[in-house]
Amino acid sequence: MKSDIRVCSDWEAVHERPVYTLGDACPECGADAVNSAPAPFNPEDPHGSYRRRARRRGNETDE
Repeated sequence: MKSDIRVCSDWEAVHERPVYTLGDACPECGADAVNSAPAPFNPEDPHGSYRRRARRRGNETDE
């Protein structure tokens, strides 16, 4: 699912705080607006192996 809320791509250099919008451009400075949602998955997750192992153990007891 794609987020409809976007943030100004230049907010760190131009604005004091993030400027959010539903459009494709920042309403204050006209810069491009980018998706504000964080990435749903981090391939370098340092604890991923532990979570996967716990999930496998949980599924074994359900059977």
